[in-house]
Amino acid sequence: MQCQTVLPGTECTFMGKNGCVFTEGACQVIVENCEGCERVVETQIGKVCGSYPAPEKKWSGGLCNFATHVKAEIKTEDAKINPLKASKKAAGSKKKK
Repeated sequence: MQCQTVLPGTECTFMGKNGCVFTEGACQVIVENCEGCERVVETQIGKVCGSYPAPEKKWSGGLCNFATHVKAEIKTEDAKINPLKASKKAAGSKKKK
């Protein structure tokens, strides 16, 4: 359905026949962490997220999964390879021809 409260005319999953079904009754303004995100929309109440009505809750657990301006760091540990197993594996793949 289309939003009737904060973003009139845009599609919203939280709008029902009786109005906004979000617990707060409307979208909340963005938090500082949201600055620079492509999903931020300027409205009559200020800047809100176009994807989620409560940005503060999204950032409370760490990184917001909707954030377009922040890249998650993937930590990779150098796996120790047993040279004996590696040589056996390499030799085994040569025999299967």
